[in-house]
Amino acid sequence: MKGLEEILNAIEPLDEEWLVRAQVRLDSLTKPVGSLGKLEEIARRYGAIKKNLAPSTARKMIVAFAGDHGVTEEAVSAYPQAVTVQMVKNMCAGGAAVNVLARQAGADVTVVDIGVRYDFSPCERLIAKKIGHGTKNFTAGPAMSRGEALCALMTGIGLAGDFARAGYDMIGTGEMGIGNTTASSAVFAVMAGLPPEEVTGRGTGIDENMLKRKIEAVKKAIAVNRPDRSDPLDVLAKVGGYEIGGIAGLIIGGAARRIPVVVDGFISTAGALIALALKETAGDYLFFSHLSAEAGHKGMLDYLRQAPIMDLDMRLGEGTGAAMAMMVIESALLVMKNMATFKSAGVEEKIRK
Repeated sequence: MKGLEEILNAIEPLDEEWLVRAQVRLDSLTKPVGSLGKLEEIARRYGAIKKNLAPSTARKMIVAFAGDHGVTEEAVSAYPQAVTVQMVKNMCAGGAAVNVLARQAGADVTVVDIGVRYDFSPCERLIAKKIGHGTKNFTAGPAMSRGEALCALMTGIGLAGDFARAGYDMIGTGEMGIGNTTASSAVFAVMAGLPPEEVTGRGTGIDENMLKRKIEAVKKAIAVNRPDRSDPLDVLAKVGGYEIGGIAGLIIGGAARRIPVVVDGFISTAGALIALALKETAGDYLFFSHLSAEAGHKGMLDYLRQAPIMDLDMRLGEGTGAAMAMMVIESALLVMKNMATFKSAGVEEKIRK
C-alpha cells in the first residue's frame, strides 16, 4: 500500500468544468431553475466526483467499524461493553437496524472488527482487521499508540481501495462500540477547542449523573494526554478510537479514488474531523447523511461547514443515517439522468428579457 502522504496528495479538488456541466444539465430539465433544492446540489457534486452526468449508483456498501473503548471503565454508558460483541453478531446475522435500512437502499453491509475485545468466528459479513482488544482507558493515558492510530487510518484506506476494486460506486460509514460517543466528544472538543460540556451528550441515553461522569472523563482525558490539535494523528491516538481512525481512513481512501462517501452521524463525523484535518479537500467527496440528535453533532457539522441531507432526530449510529441518505442521493441522480429536458419534451423555457 502507498504511504499516507502519497495517498493524501492523490486527493484533488473537484473539477470545476464538471460542476458546470452538471449544472447546465440540471438547468436544462423541465422545472424552474433550482426548484429541486438540495437534490440538485447532491446530483451536481456526485456527477462532478464521477466526471459523469449519468453516474452509476448500482453498487453501494456500508462499512461499519467495530471497536471497544477502555473509557467504559469510568461508567460513561448505559450499556455494558458486552453489547459491542452482541451487536456485531446481530449485524453479521442481518438483524440490526442498519441491515434493514441497507436492504431497502440496495446496499451491502460489511462489519469490520478493528478493535473489539473479543475474537469472532469467521462469518460472511465480517472482516477481521483487529489492531487491539479495545483501546486503553484514556483518562489514565493515551487511548492507543501513535503507531496503532496510523494502523487504524491505513486500515480504512486499504478497505476503500478493496471496495473500489470490487466495483462499488458509493461507500457509507458506520460504527459499533460502547463508549464511542465519549471518544468522539473528546476528539471534537480538542479539534474545535471547545469545552467538553458543550460537546458531550447522552449517547445511549444516560442519566444526569452518568452525563456528569462522562464530561469529567473527557476533561480528564484532555488534561492527562494534552493532545496536539495541530496533529490529527496525535488527537486520534490520545483520545480517539480504533473505529474513528478506520472511518477517517475510509474517507481518505474513498476521496483518493473518487468514490463518494456518505458519512453517518456523530461518531462518523468525528472520523471526518480527523480526515479533513489531514486533507481538507477530502470534504469535496463527502455527503453528510443526517443531523444526529446527539449533542455536539450540529457543532461538528458547523465546524466543518457542512450541511446534513436529513434531520430525522436519529442517534443510533451503525450506518443507519448513511443508508437513508443513499436513497436520497440515488433519487437526486435519477432526476439528473432521467428527467426530460425542455427541448426533448417540447416545453417552452423561461422567458428571457
